[in-house]
Amino acid sequence: MTRNDTRNNWIDFMFVTKYRYNCFLKQSHIDTCTAAFRELEAFGFEFGTLGFAGNHVHFQADVPKRYSVQVAEIMMKSRSSARMFENHPGFRKRYPRGSFWSGYEHHESIGRKDFAESTEYILDQERHHNIKVIDDRQQRLNIFTAERDTASPTRA
Repeated sequence: MTRNDTRNNWIDFMFVTKYRYNCFLKQSHIDTCTAAFRELEAFGFEFGTLGFAGNHVHFQADVPKRYSVQVAEIMMKSRSSARMFENHPGFRKRYPRGSFWSGYEHHESIGRKDFAESTEYILDQERHHNIKVIDDRQQRLNIFTAERDTASPTRA
């Protein structure tokens, strides 16, 4: 999890959705947000554990030293917000002004507390908040492809 440099800038973040709408009860929404955060790895960010809890997300991030925490927060919120609206157009109905995240955020350096304790808390979000995430990702059904292959007529 740690790189070879001597600097440790691991931060435990929490972002809350605007109006505390439960936008992270579907796995496809969680996957979109996670992928958006991971896009920032090209800029030197490193992400640890992510935990979604219905209306907020807890996650660990190693912020490159060239970015302040405030700039890093803006980058993460704007990238993930853009991807949520891009991949799930229905969110425009809920957020017509285009603001997905609330102004509230929490961050804390993980250097002051145990990294494993932070990871355990983040992974326990579903139980802690008593929510159930629905796996709504589209699955490929192999029975239809097998039937189509055997049932296709051959022409001579």
